[in-house]
Amino acid sequence: MTTDNRRALVVRGGWDGHQPVTITDSFVPFLQGQGYAVETAEDLTVYEDAERLAATDLIVQCWTMGTITPAQRDGLDVAVRTGTGLAGWHGGIVDSFGDHGYHLLTGGKFVMHPPGYLDHSYEIVPERADHPVVAGLDGFSLRSEQYWVLTDPRVDVLATTLFPPDELDDRPAVMPAVWTRTWGLGRIFVSTIGHKPDDFDVPEVRTLTERGLLWASR
Repeated sequence: MTTDNRRALVVRGGWDGHQPVTITDSFVPFLQGQGYAVETAEDLTVYEDAERLAATDLIVQCWTMGTITPAQRDGLDVAVRTGTGLAGWHGGIVDSFGDHGYHLLTGGKFVMHPPGYLDHSYEIVPERADHPVVAGLDGFSLRSEQYWVLTDPRVDVLATTLFPPDELDDRPAVMPAVWTRTWGLGRIFVSTIGHKPDDFDVPEVRTLTERGLLWASR
C-alpha cells in the first residue's frame, strides 16, 4: 500500500440501470490500496463545494442522465482546471446531463447504442500503445452495449471499437472508446465501456479502468 494520503471523491447517482453504487463500490478497495482516502457523494451539490473539490485529487463520476445546474457544472469545471482529476466510464460520464459545457469538459457525448447486448471488440490505437493506461494490453472482445459517441478532436484516443456497415451506411465506422485529455491543470480519463458489473470482469477492461483512475489523479 502507498502512503500518499491522497483523496478520491466518488460522485454517483442518476439512472439506476448503470448500477452506480455497485460498480463504483467495486473500485473503492483498489483506490484505498493505492493510498486514497475515499469519500462518496450522492448529491450533485458537492460540485458547489469549492474547498472540498480543491482538496480532492480525483473525482470518479458515475451519474447517468440527470440534470446539473450551472453552478454545479462551473464548480466541477474550475476544480478540474485547477488540478483535480476527473474519471469515469460509460453512461456515468458521457451520458451525464444535457449540458453542452459539461460535455466540452469530458470531450465526448453519448449518442446511441445498438439495441441490446452484442459481441464486439476493442482495439488499442497502435500509435498510443505505450500510453500508461493501455501499455502492454492487447485488443479484447466483450458482449455488452457498444457506444456511438461524438468526441472533441483534441482528445487523445487510446482505444477504438468498430461499427460495421449497416442498412443505412455501407461504410464501417471506427469509434473512439477510451480517451484521455487535459483541461487546464487537470487530467480527464473516459472509457465508454462498463454498462454492467461483469464487463469489468474482462481483465483488460478492469486494468485500463484502474490505470485511467490513477492517470487522471492529481
